[in-house]
Amino acid sequence: MGKNNINNRLKDIFKNEKLLLGVVHLNPLPGSPSYKGESLDDIYDLALKDTECYSRGNFHGIIIENHGDIPFSKPEDLGPETVAVMSVITNKLREKYKHLIFGINVLANGAIPALSVAMASNSSFIRVNQYTNAYIANEGFIEGLAAKITRYRRWISADSIRIFADVHVKHGSHAIVADRSIEELAKDSEFFGADVLIATGQRTADSAEIEEVETIKKSTSLPVLIGSGISKDNVKNYYHNCDGFIIASSLKYDGFWKNSVDLERVIAFTKILDLLK
Repeated sequence: MGKNNINNRLKDIFKNEKLLLGVVHLNPLPGSPSYKGESLDDIYDLALKDTECYSRGNFHGIIIENHGDIPFSKPEDLGPETVAVMSVITNKLREKYKHLIFGINVLANGAIPALSVAMASNSSFIRVNQYTNAYIANEGFIEGLAAKITRYRRWISADSIRIFADVHVKHGSHAIVADRSIEELAKDSEFFGADVLIATGQRTADSAEIEEVETIKKSTSLPVLIGSGISKDNVKNYYHNCDGFIIASSLKYDGFWKNSVDLERVIAFTKILDLLK
């Protein structure tokens, strides 16, 4: 598949000049340490409220993420209950918000489960935090899953589900790839079939380095999104250097990722974006 075909496929889904994706951090799900037996309806209702805020702020899409399942399991240790619950919740949200594009991120680096959820819920993309190369993360040694992901996607006939890949992953040590430049890491992800690249900071809510974003953008023909640390106060610094934003923490009450989305913060952020157009 040629580079132009990849970009055209993305434009068939996202028709906006600057993508704006909100993240719904699900409360702890069954099987995780912090899950206390809450009903799935309660978990869904909280996700619904956050999605409604993003929708009223004219966001283009939503990423559903199991961020409440701390500490995160390695991909091979994720249970079927995570896939089942995320599929049900995502499908209910997608049916209600048909104008939004939905994506899936299963932590930590659960790309195969994420593809399963996306397939079951008719979602359009997955986020993969460690797509190529290998890193030492909070969960231990984590390998890139590009070969497994692309083969599994072909096996379940889900080629329409796009892969959004982080280039220089957060929450991990980059010592293993320290002899490889950001430019090379970006090219790796494109070479191995990613559809969109993501630049992030070192951890949740940390801002990406502008120089790193620019390097990734110059190294690939793929769209590049900012995946962490964006707020109404700094978005102007990145606006012309990327193709869109993935945002959550700065739009929560008190700017803390565990809290619910604050509609007033959402509206204030989108007003800033309107001024930058």
